[in-house]
Amino acid sequence: MQGSKLAQELPPAPGPELQTRAPPPIMSGPLRPGSSVWRRAATVVLAAGWTRPGAAARSLPPPPSEGFRLLLLQRSPNQGFMPGAHVFPGGVLDAADRSADWLHLFTEHQGQPRFGLGPAPPRRASFPVLPDAADGHAGALPDDVAMRICAIRETFEEAGVLLLRPRGALQGSEPPGPAREPGLALAPPQGLDAWRARVRRDPRHFLRLCAHLDCTPDIWALHDWSAWLTPFGRGGSRRFDTAFFLCCLREPPPVYPDLSEVVGCQWSSPSEATKSFISKEIWLAPPQFYEVRRLENFASLSDLHKFCLDRALEEVERWLPITYLTADGMLQLLPGDELYLEDSDYVEKSLSTEKTTKEIMKEGKKFHRIVIHNRHFYEVHVTVQSKCKHVYPKNYIISKSHL
Repeated sequence: MQGSKLAQELPPAPGPELQTRAPPPIMSGPLRPGSSVWRRAATVVLAAGWTRPGAAARSLPPPPSEGFRLLLLQRSPNQGFMPGAHVFPGGVLDAADRSADWLHLFTEHQGQPRFGLGPAPPRRASFPVLPDAADGHAGALPDDVAMRICAIRETFEEAGVLLLRPRGALQGSEPPGPAREPGLALAPPQGLDAWRARVRRDPRHFLRLCAHLDCTPDIWALHDWSAWLTPFGRGGSRRFDTAFFLCCLREPPPVYPDLSEVVGCQWSSPSEATKSFISKEIWLAPPQFYEVRRLENFASLSDLHKFCLDRALEEVERWLPITYLTADGMLQLLPGDELYLEDSDYVEKSLSTEKTTKEIMKEGKKFHRIVIHNRHFYEVHVTVQSKCKHVYPKNYIISKSHL
């Protein structure tokens, strides 16, 4: 399943039911029954070094100012959800991703059950408390191991990129840990298309592919980055609780779109992706746009990779954007914003007002929000301090002459 299914679809324009009542007091609690069907998912932001073009990049532009580029996949225009969007690889967690069968592939001295990933991440924040996801019961693997396998499997299905590590490289007296340096993707196997077709039909075949190649999923190369929940929208009931991982590679691997869900791809630096979005060459959903802007804080791949290692033991922030409909646009409010409500009512509905976006922006000072003027005109306003040793995007405001 394509990674854009993890992203948030823009809610419809505000209707006549706009409300002007004051927001309710902040409170939290279990989610009341609603129409949403929640599923767990994982995506991986692939950042590849671009200091000198390799075999996979000879026909592409010279190195960007950031020194790295991100893999963006274009969804098919025929997809019912997020047609044509550019997204990071990813998809829905499958029972096969957390099967006990993986224990046989990881060698005995890799520190079961976490295989050298380090201590379990701190417990997630309580808001929002979601009903049980629609992907079944707990499996044999820890959640963060299974989610990494999911992201790696989906990257292979959609892009033909194998984030695997040969088992021979794992032999030793000490269990492996987070990758200390950016690595490389595995060269694509013979019969790539046939293997990919098998895995798409039945995700259990991904374990068989790994065994055939004598490799394990390179879970150590994936660093915890963020987590996004689909905000409420009247467009549908499918919603996702998605783990975002970041993986640094020394050079870009060849990419082979599956030509089904994914029809194209591009490697873009954060600044290039922003320009392509504003110029309407590509479309990014708000979470992807926010993450692209966040990544523009890093001047090089080595800086980004070191940052991931330095915060490896920190909690992962898990955000449910709350949609605030205005008279002429909308905002997506994020935790820390003065208008954000940790109220379970707003997991299944939006805020609304008869005021314009400009009027709302003039009234506040404590911002953590994405302002959506139209499909290709977003702004990011951040005045709050980042948490968990992470970094937030810088304010991004553009002239309305771009409209």
